[in-house]
Formats: sequence, structure tokens, C-alpha cells
Amino acid sequence: MNEKIFSLPVVNQITPFISQRQAGDLPVIVINHPKVRAAVALQGAQLIAWQPAGEEPVLWLSEKTAYVNGKAIRGGVPICWPWFGPAGEPAHGFARNLPWKLTAHDENAECVMLTFVLDSNEQTKRIWPHDFTLFARFRLGAQCDIELEAHGDYESTGAFHSYFAVADIADVEVSGLGPHFIDKVRGGVEGESVDGKQRYSGQVDRIHTQPEGCSVINDHAGNRLIEVYHHHHSDVVTWNPGVELSCSMGDMPNDGYKTMLCVETARISRPMKSAGEKPARLATTLRLRKKNR
Repeated sequence: MNEKIFSLPVVNQITPFISQRQAGDLPVIVINHPKVRAAVALQGAQLIAWQPAGEEPVLWLSEKTAYVNGKAIRGGVPICWPWFGPAGEPAHGFARNLPWKLTAHDENAECVMLTFVLDSNEQTKRIWPHDFTLFARFRLGAQCDIELEAHGDYESTGAFHSYFAVADIADVEVSGLGPHFIDKVRGGVEGESVDGKQRYSGQVDRIHTQPEGCSVINDHAGNRLIEVYHHHHSDVVTWNPGVELSCSMGDMPNDGYKTMLCVETARISRPMKSAGEKPARLATTLRLRKKNR
């Protein structure tokens, strides 16, 4: 799907490197820059493509996702907020299902910067009774920086539910996850990891509560490393649906689990606290490195 995004007709050429296009029902901001190609859907301020020049796509995006108003996009970097998981309805919060506004943009020889805003309204207050303003900021170049800034007076949980593209999930190892995790596949049982690493032989859904500041995805078959730096976080979530769940999901190919995994910068065990002039923040930095053969 990544290539299709970049071939969509231009609706509005905002700057030489930034254009607005349309994927199904959803407006998409597309970046074509000498250093990077990227795309952000206005629904959810969701990064759905990031590809440094000369590299394969870093983010995984389902070819079966529906670009329909109000329906979550399967892939990229969904913003889960103001709750993570099934703590409310819809699951993973409403921020990823609502339209945001592009309020600022800039560009230089190295990158493109975008700012999106979501404000509380009557619809959100029926679901969650708080006034808020959210800012999602992106710096897109050879590396990718994402920051969520939440203004208001409340506590919230959330995550960047980042989907990464890999060559073969059976040949992937993720390090830097720390010693302790909660295993949601096994009903919330707590577990310990000797080396802070994870490999994939079936469905995985874990909340790592003592992660290091950087998780490294070692994509052996793809001959590359994806570094995921976590900022203002308390947890890192790892997820792969495995074959049975993948086959049961209407917006994922039956074999989709083979070429993706999620490594998510999160605030779950310690909620984010926004108060007065002190907004809460959550941020991540993505970097790609080729392995030496």
C-alpha cells in the first residue's frame, strides 16, 4: 500500500515537498523530500508511511485496511489516547478515530516538520468528560521524531502503537525490553526475561514495565536494525497477532503477521498527568541502521 499512497492524485500542493491527497474517505498529507518519503492521515494524525531515501519502508501498513471515516487504520503509528487497550470504548481511545487539523508545517534541506491539533468537543465529552488540547508533532527526515503533548487537567494513558515492517517475523529479535513483563496472551500473568530480549514463535502481547530507553528490532532476514527510542514513557508494549488472530481480523491479510511487529512507546503503568500550564508528553524517535554483512 505504501507505493499507492505516493501515487495518489494531488488535491492540494501545500509546499514543494508537502501535498494533500485522498485515500478513500480520508485526507492524507504526503511528504516527497530528497531525504524521505512519508505520509500522515488527518484522521488520528496517524503516520502511515516513513521511508528514508534509498531504504525500504520502515512502517508496516495493511493492504486490507479501510480508509473510512471513524474506522481505525491498521498499521503505521496510531496514537492511542486517552486510554490504552480495553479501558474504554472505543478500544485504545478515540484520538486515532477522529479528524485532526494540520496547523503548522515547515521544511528545510534535511526534513519536514508537521504539527496537528485535536481539541475536545461535544462528541469527545460524551465519551470522556474532560477539556483537552492535543498536539502531535512530527519531524520527518533520515530519522523520525514524534511527540504527543496533552494540555488540560486530567490523567490519561496512551501509546504510539507503532507497526514495523520486517522480512520474516520468525527471524526477528527485539532487545532492550527489560526484565519484567505482563503477558496479556496468558491473561495478565507476570513474567521475567533473563536477557530483556524477545523472539516470535506465536502470538505475543506483552507490556514491558522496566524497559530500557531504546528497543532494537534486529531484522535478520531484512539485514537491518530499527532503533526505537522512548521518551517520557513508563512501558513498552510488544505485539504480534500470530497466525490465528491474523486470520480472524478483517483488516489484515491472513499472513500479515509474518511481516510486521509492534514495539510501542507507552504510558500505562504510570499514567500521564496534565495540569494547568504543565502538559503531559510522550515521544519516540525512530532510526534505521543497515547491518554489516
